[in-house]
Amino acid sequence: MDTNIITPEGHTELQQELDHLWRKERPEVTKIVQWAASLGDRSENADYQYNKKRLREIDRRVRYLRDRMSKLRIIEYNPTQEGKAYFGAWVTLIDENDETLTFRIVGPDEIYSKKNYISVSAPVAKKCLGKTVGDIIFVITPEGKKEWEILTIEYNHG
Repeated sequence: MDTNIITPEGHTELQQELDHLWRKERPEVTKIVQWAASLGDRSENADYQYNKKRLREIDRRVRYLRDRMSKLRIIEYNPTQEGKAYFGAWVTLIDENDETLTFRIVGPDEIYSKKNYISVSAPVAKKCLGKTVGDIIFVITPEGKKEWEILTIEYNHG
């Protein structure tokens, strides 16, 4: 399973995070570190210690984002996907108790802090790929084998 894929929206969010860290947050923290360093004894200077640590965290995240983004492949919506569950789709499942589960199938970089986003490599997403409305899928859960019917498949394309 290709884990180096991302939706256009997910790529934009990572780019915005990188821009914010590099152009806004890093220069602000750098100024504080320089100011705190000018006060003298750095060993007992909380501003210096904290912001120096924050600067290392920012630099680590910037390096990670730059490296990760160079490896990512943006997957655009294609009209041939319509009617079937593929990458980028919003899928709603319904079980035998009429309980629904709705999620969007996205790349692993997009699932953090997103409600209802699941990785394309998650078991339930894998079972949905290529399926159509009305298809039945079976997923092994901690409670046992669960049966779901695909209720809807939608692509929010602009």
